[in-house]
Amino acid sequence: MKNMNQLMKQAKKMQDEILKAQEALGQQTIEGTAGGGAVKIVMDGHKTVKEVQLDKDVVTPDDVEMLQDLILAALQDATQKVDELTESQLGKYTRNMPGLF
Repeated sequence: MKNMNQLMKQAKKMQDEILKAQEALGQQTIEGTAGGGAVKIVMDGHKTVKEVQLDKDVVTPDDVEMLQDLILAALQDATQKVDELTESQLGKYTRNMPGLF
């Protein structure tokens, strides 16, 4: 029974560490860009978009499709960066526990 209590304490400690790491991740700001920085997407570590910045030069009524592509590329860039950040900060917890996140 002593081993079970110790195991439960370790699990609780790990859970607390994961929650703190997730909270810290949500406080971080990540920027994705496209078009040489003409389009910027700012999101937090929970993948919530906080801001979209567009350079005036990419906003032309004649080429809406290009602007859409640039926005999509910036969003994908930001999302990939958040995924990499999440892996670097929470990976030690999730590598041995598939399906946890």
